[in-house]
Order: sequence, then structure tokens, then C-alpha cells
Amino acid sequence: MTGNLSNLLSEGLNTSSGDQASPVMPVLFVGHGSPMNAIEENEFAAGWREMGTRLPRPSAILCVSAHWQSKGTKVTAMEKPETIHDFGGFPRELYEVQYPAPGSPELAHTTAATVRARVVEPDRAWGLDHGAWSVIRRMYPDADVPVVELSLDYQLSPQQHYDLARELAPLRKKGVLIIGSGNMVHNLGLVSWEHMNTSGYAYDWALEAGDAMKKSILGGDHVPLISYASQGRAFRLAIPTPEHFLPLLYALALQEPGEPAELFNDKPVAGSLTMTSVKIG
Repeated sequence: MTGNLSNLLSEGLNTSSGDQASPVMPVLFVGHGSPMNAIEENEFAAGWREMGTRLPRPSAILCVSAHWQSKGTKVTAMEKPETIHDFGGFPRELYEVQYPAPGSPELAHTTAATVRARVVEPDRAWGLDHGAWSVIRRMYPDADVPVVELSLDYQLSPQQHYDLARELAPLRKKGVLIIGSGNMVHNLGLVSWEHMNTSGYAYDWALEAGDAMKKSILGGDHVPLISYASQGRAFRLAIPTPEHFLPLLYALALQEPGEPAELFNDKPVAGSLTMTSVKIG
């Protein structure tokens, strides 16, 4: 796999539409929710598993996770990224999960070279956080697809994140599956713990924000989502901090004119979270 990926990525960043190295890969945004989704057999795990069977086989995965924020943009560049258990208070079984997917220094280098407007720094310390492995292990349980993570620079505006993501488009022509992992509606401070296991339960404001987000996504109108901070009370409650929402912008930025978007795992949970996920292409 690594050798094939190296050959594919070395074919150049300016492949013409008439001489593509591989078919253009779809793009995903996944609502990853609780870390327990990594080990529980539920409808969300089933949705991720099904999506893994529907997609063309990727040469590698580039994941933008809500759980890696940094000063500056970084990309994991090690051969063997560790499985990071970046959470607390969960059953021992969850901490014992390992996802030994290989990394890809080749993809890290290509990603850095593809992004021209910003410096993308190689990182050999982070690994794979649960925003990445909890979902990807359901899609590719054999851990045989190389996985690289791209960090969220907390200094950038939503528009700057969107513009950076647009520059990643050539990777889709090289068989790279780009995944943004977060949650569209994510307010842990207002979680209804009594309804934690009640799929479909949501506060009115969460439904309002989620419906508006889905309308924009399905209508191909990204402007309200980039300017989410000016969309009113429901959006302010849905996005109290940006890190779980920004990975959605990375997926949407890669949508080409006329390219379809579809929803899956489209459910609210615990009142103030949504698992809504998007496939583009």
C-alpha cells in the first residue's frame, strides 16, 4: 500500500482532468459524537461501516479532526501513528482499543506542497485522536489504509479555514479520502444526560440550527455556514466553540459546482448534539 501510494502521489500535483491518476474521491464530514461510538454497536457505527463499503477504495485518508487544534497548520508525518485516547472517564475497554493504521510521510509531504497560501508543518508527535480512529476503524477495520491528520489552526477565521481546504482539492484526484470529523451541533454544556442514549432527542434550538445547516448543505450554499457566528441564537447555542464545526467547512470547501451532497447518520442525540454526516461526490 505504501509503495503504491508513493507512486501515486509522485505523479505530480497538476494532473489534468483528461489524465487523472485515479477517479476523484468523494469527501466526507462525519459527526463522531461520544468516544463510546468506537466500541458500541449502534446505528451510527452501522452508518460508518456501510459508508466504508460504498466508497471507492482510497489510497490514503487525510482526516481533519476537531480534537487536534494547534498554532499553525500541521500534518502528521510519521510511519506509525499512535492511537491517542484523548478523553477521560470511560470504560477500560475503550482505552484498550488500538487502531494500528500506517501513517504516510509521502501524503504529509504532498499535502504540505499542495497548500500554497499557508505553511503546513510536519508533525511526528500527535498520532490519531479519537475524532479520527473512532470512525475510521468502523469504515476500514483491517487498519490497512494509511491515515494522516491535518490540524486546525486556532488562529484562522472560518473563511481562512475554508480557503485552506479548497487548496486540498488536488488530493481527491490522487485517491485520497478527505474526512472532516466533528459535530455540526455540539454543546456539551447543555447535554441532557438523562437522554444520552435516546436517539432523536433534541432541544428546539438544536433542531432549528441543524435544519438550517442541512438546508444550506443540500442547497450548496456555503456562505451562511462560513458566517455561522452571525446566524442568530440557535447557531450560537449549537456552536459555542468552533472546533467541532470547522471540519464541516473543510468538507464543504471541496465540493465542486453541481457535485451532489447527501446526508447520513442524520440524528440528534442528548438534546444538544447531532450526528449528522455528509457525503460529497
